[in-house]
Amino acid sequence: MPIKVLVVDDSALMRKHLRGILEEGGDFIVTTARDGRDALVRVAEDDPDVITLDINMPVMDGLECLSHIMTDYPRPVIMVSSLTNEGAVATFEAMELGAVDYVLKPGGTVSLNIREVSKEICAKVRAAARSRRRTSTSRRSTKPAAVRPTTKKPATSLSSASVGLVLIGVSTGGPSTLETILTELPADFPCPILVSQHMPARFTGVFAQRLNNLCALNVKEVTGPTPLQVGEILIARGESDVIVGKRVGKLMALNMPPDSSLWHPSVDRMVHSALEHFDPKNLIGVELTGMGYDGAEAMAKLHAGGGRTIAESEDSAVVFGMPKELIERGGAEVILPADKIAAQLRSWLR
Repeated sequence: MPIKVLVVDDSALMRKHLRGILEEGGDFIVTTARDGRDALVRVAEDDPDVITLDINMPVMDGLECLSHIMTDYPRPVIMVSSLTNEGAVATFEAMELGAVDYVLKPGGTVSLNIREVSKEICAKVRAAARSRRRTSTSRRSTKPAAVRPTTKKPATSLSSASVGLVLIGVSTGGPSTLETILTELPADFPCPILVSQHMPARFTGVFAQRLNNLCALNVKEVTGPTPLQVGEILIARGESDVIVGKRVGKLMALNMPPDSSLWHPSVDRMVHSALEHFDPKNLIGVELTGMGYDGAEAMAKLHAGGGRTIAESEDSAVVFGMPKELIERGGAEVILPADKIAAQLRSWLR
């Protein structure tokens, strides 16, 4: 069955390009709107399956429009964002409001080379059409995320590999899922956390800072060799891979050029590197929402070696791809919705 898509952008040229990309995909029926106000009329009349929504528009911008959509006409929305710091901040606000994913314009607000990401656009729209929007989204859509007090416990060096490490892999739908989990972990959480979220480099720093403002634990982007420390969550830098290694006798998170795998930062590479330095019994792997299978093979190996693993359940996953692959490989010790994962981690690590 064709997927009905509403393309919302104030640029007639962008509407033309996006419509062309989708119609050439073969399984989309496309309508368009020129701004947020026009989009709300089109949503009510056309009932699209998925909406692509520009952020910067006159009359009513993308964030205000998204808030109305999630309250009155909830459905999957993909934000179309510029690759700037301002675009990153607005994109994460949109994810908090309920957008399931985003596509970056490679050439600015009016991107003449938008066809460079045509495969990504079609893939993400198809994934969004199959996605499951969390029922709580519209209820929290108008409330800003609670900011933690700025005083946090100082991180402490990882005394040995026996202390352990939590490894999290996530892709489509990840930002809001990670917020759900990581904000529920206490300041005295007893081991470091390393996260590979498929995301561009311009966005991971902004995302780490956002999480740092929300979490009791310290959150950092891995911008260089970074010690694994109790009390810290480390976010892999986009468009590279993060591995666990040793420098001057200390366990570190290290940036590496991306390998030949399909997704970056690579979850498989992160987990395999951790297995080189930790007994699997001292590792916990968490496979969250996302397209594809990144991390499933490595976390199944971790589980086979005696490590603990969690796969996000189909009930809460925006896209039940990566966790499903882990489950089908027999690598999931437990299967939980996102809002139960933090409690499971706390229970295991008491």
